Amino acid sequence: MSELPPPTAAGPTTLTLVRYDESHRQLWDEFVWQSNQGTLFHTRAFFAYHPAGRFVDASLLFFKKGGLCAVLPAAQSSHAGRIVLRSHPGASFGGLVTPASLAVQEVDRIVTLLLAHCRAQGLAGVEITLPPQAYFNHPNNHLDYVLWQHGFRYRKREVTSIIPTDLSPEQLPREFGRAVRRAQKRGVTVQESEDFAAFHAHLRSHMLARHQVEPTHSLEDLQRLRMLLPDDLRLFTALLGAEMLAGTLLFRCNRRAALAFYYLSQREGFRQYHGFELLMFEVLRWCRAQGLQALDFGTFTLNSQPNWGLA
Repeated sequence: MSELPPPTAAGPTTLTLVRYDESHRQLWDEFVWQSNQGTLFHTRAFFAYHPAGRFVDASLLFFKKGGLCAVLPAAQSSHAGRIVLRSHPGASFGGLVTPASLAVQEVDRIVTLLLAHCRAQGLAGVEITLPPQAYFNHPNNHLDYVLWQHGFRYRKREVTSIIPTDLSPEQLPREFGRAVRRAQKRGVTVQESEDFAAFHAHLRSHMLARHQVEPTHSLEDLQRLRMLLPDDLRLFTALLGAEMLAGTLLFRCNRRAALAFYYLSQREGFRQYHGFELLMFEVLRWCRAQGLQALDFGTFTLNSQPNWGLA
């Protein structure tokens, strides 16, 4: 939303709000990993990869009777010449992180307190990016409903492609299965890799040739993320001998789901080997073996406009 709604009458509450500082880091991350919908992208460990000063961090912690009951990763930024609070722009997902047991009435009290805080800070508005329901241990629309009740409206909507990891080969598209078998017969293999430099070089060349844009993350960014998140950021590649045909970065976001973030799809001259299809097949198997229930292929929209080639 672009503007703060008028204040509403608040009922009795024992909630308090505290702005994040580094003394909260361990408490924050432990809470996120035990929450209903928290992901890697809500953790301070993830935010640590951003250079100091890139964002004006304005993250908040909400306490009830002394116990932490919600966190909101956030930053202040300029929108149409005004300062607003928004879901942290350095992360793929935002929204409140809460326990599964938090009732909708408590969510309402948290949002009421959040809006009062923003008014007291002289902020002009609040923008929140909600995570997909696939990342919830216990899906609910409590926050969506409460935000709507407080006057929030969608500024844009994006669509993401998510598939369950327990699909049998028979449930996959027939042409996809044929491509996987062709890749296997032609000697393509898939393995986890540490060669981020080669992957980024191929990715950069691919994106410049096809889209005339640079990757969002530099090689140094990826290497720093790998150092900070060694268990939760993985690089998988499809190889023909020593030749990298395709690759993807996989973020293990939480106990339920992983996100395939960057794709190096079929390199020119190697499409007939179907490395990308075999790569995705093996990544799906890896996710299932890790106990993950969903694989997120990311959005196929930008500013609500679809790219049908990715759908």
